[in-house]
Amino acid sequence: MRTAVRLFAVVLLLSLTVIPSAIAQAPGFDEFGYNYKAKVFVGEADGVDRILDGKVWGDPTYTYDHLVMKWSKEWDDARFHGAPWGPKAWVINEWNGQVPMGSGETWHYKIVWSGACADNQPAPGGGYCIWGQFAVVMDQGVSTSSFYCESNGGGHQFCTRAIPNGLGYVYPP
Repeated sequence: MRTAVRLFAVVLLLSLTVIPSAIAQAPGFDEFGYNYKAKVFVGEADGVDRILDGKVWGDPTYTYDHLVMKWSKEWDDARFHGAPWGPKAWVINEWNGQVPMGSGETWHYKIVWSGACADNQPAPGGGYCIWGQFAVVMDQGVSTSSFYCESNGGGHQFCTRAIPNGLGYVYPP
């Protein structure tokens, strides 16, 4: 019995001191869903704007959709650390609204730095330009909304599929 009490005391002491300090120092996800060390966001779309208010940038439509967002080291360096943008900068967004209280839409986007883009213009190789020098090289999903590339009653649709639509390809100016 005395051994069991000592063992319990040691485990309790470790759990109150060593384990919490290791967790506090370990990189990981914040309360919004971001893990900047891993260059990923995973969670409800509500957290992507870093405000847990039941809205995504002020709109409740996509709040409960599950979002996975991944970005490259070059994207991270330029976006968060002041490095110049370059052809290895990319981000992927995977929206899944096929969840309880979700929007019902599912979308997958690949966005790359182009340097040859101007907003609302076709991108070199196909796709479309956004945010100044960025090209959406793949935009596909499922939606019943007529706001997307085609209204087809909820079927699968490709809004754009540049050739090539991989990551890291340098699109010519």
